[in-house]
Amino acid sequence: MGVQIDCLFPAPGSDLSDEQLSALYDRDDREAPWLRVNFVSSVDGAATVDGVSGGLGGDADHRVFDLLRELTDVVIVGAGTVRGEGYGPMVLPPASVSRRVSRGLAPHPVFAIVSSRLDLDPSSRIFTDAPVRPIVVTTDAAPRDRRDALSAVADILIAGDSRLDPARLVAGLAERGLPQQHCEGGPSLFGTMLAAGVVNELCLTVSPQLVAGEAGRIITGDLASPRDLALGHVLASGDTLLLRYERR
Repeated sequence: MGVQIDCLFPAPGSDLSDEQLSALYDRDDREAPWLRVNFVSSVDGAATVDGVSGGLGGDADHRVFDLLRELTDVVIVGAGTVRGEGYGPMVLPPASVSRRVSRGLAPHPVFAIVSSRLDLDPSSRIFTDAPVRPIVVTTDAAPRDRRDALSAVADILIAGDSRLDPARLVAGLAERGLPQQHCEGGPSLFGTMLAAGVVNELCLTVSPQLVAGEAGRIITGDLASPRDLALGHVLASGDTLLLRYERR
C-alpha cells in the first residue's frame, strides 16, 4: 500500500487496503456507460502549480489515481493536457495488471485522446509503445491529412461535426466495448462534458496547500446553472482529503 488512507464517511475505517479502496470506487453495473472525472485541487481552488497538476498530488492522490485507472475500460484525456502534463503510453504497473486480469478486465485500459486540431505526433511513444491501440477522438472538421496519418497508429472516433459532442464521445466508446470511462482532464474538456450533462461522477483530491496567483480551476467554460452533487465518500490521508461526488 505504501501510504495510509482512512475512511471518514460513510463508514469510518483506518488504513484501507487496495481491495477496500477499489470496492469504494468500483461499480456493480459495469455494462451501463459511466463517466468519472478525476482532478486534484489546492484548498484555495488552484488546479496547477507552475502550470501542471503534479505539484499538488501527493502519495495518497497517486495511489487513488492508479487504482482508478485499474477500474476503468478507457482513460480519456484532452490533447492539451497530454502535452502539458507529459503523458506517456498508457502502461499500468504489473500489480495493477494482475488485479485487472483477476477481475476479468483487459490488462491495460485504452488511452483515448481528445483533439479537434489533431496536433499529435504519430511517432510519439504514446502511440508506438502503447500496449493497446489508442483512440483519437476528434470531429468531422479535423484536418483530413492529420487524421489519415494518425489512423495508422490509432483508431479514430468522430464525435461531432465541427465541435466535440460529449454524448457522441460517451456513446461511441461504449459501442466499442468501453462503458466504464475515466477522464483525467483538462479543465476545458471537463467543462464541455459537464455542460453536455454526461459527467456521472467527480473524484477530487483536495491538497493541503494554498497556491494563490493566477492558477486556473479544475473546470472552465459556462454552465446555464450550477450542478448539484451528492457526496459519495470522504477519505483522508494525513492532511489530504479524497472526495467522491455523484451527479444528483
